Amino acid sequence: MNGRVMGRVAALAIAAPLALGLATAPAASAAAVTTLYYSSSGAPDYLAQIDQGAANWNAAVTDVKLVKRSTGATIVFHEVHSGGSYTNTNGHGRGQIYLDTSQVAEGYDPTRIAAHELGHNLGLPDHYSGPCTELMSGHGPGTACKNAKPSAAEAAKVQSLWVNGLVAAAGSRAVAY
Repeated sequence: MNGRVMGRVAALAIAAPLALGLATAPAASAAAVTTLYYSSSGAPDYLAQIDQGAANWNAAVTDVKLVKRSTGATIVFHEVHSGGSYTNTNGHGRGQIYLDTSQVAEGYDPTRIAAHELGHNLGLPDHYSGPCTELMSGHGPGTACKNAKPSAAEAAKVQSLWVNGLVAAAGSRAVAY
């Protein structure tokens, strides 16, 4: 192939993951960081809380990063007013997150809800019987629980799921806060 064709092939190889809202950045070691893009514009009352939930995950894990993006996001937040907070996700970085304002009005912490739902998009299941120190215990510990940071075990599980980058998933599932 000539240089012009090779340049186009290389440009496509770089642009395709970015167009899908996913990117894997090269790292100094063999491991790569997968970047997932989220949009919080559909939940305008909770922009700061969603950003903090993403920042909490970014502080806890190194193999995957959550970055805010207005278009082309694979994780999209929506504000709803009943039915409970939940996510419809494939657990592999793609999903629709519904943050319920009525749960916040009941006293549940919106940053915890956002971080919890992001946890599902990173591949974690609910563990409602867990203590407040476990983010994926969701609403289980009650309204007094304000912890919005993943436990060391939850972070380690996400690390193990994302160590080799994004893995394709067959379907999606809905999980509630």
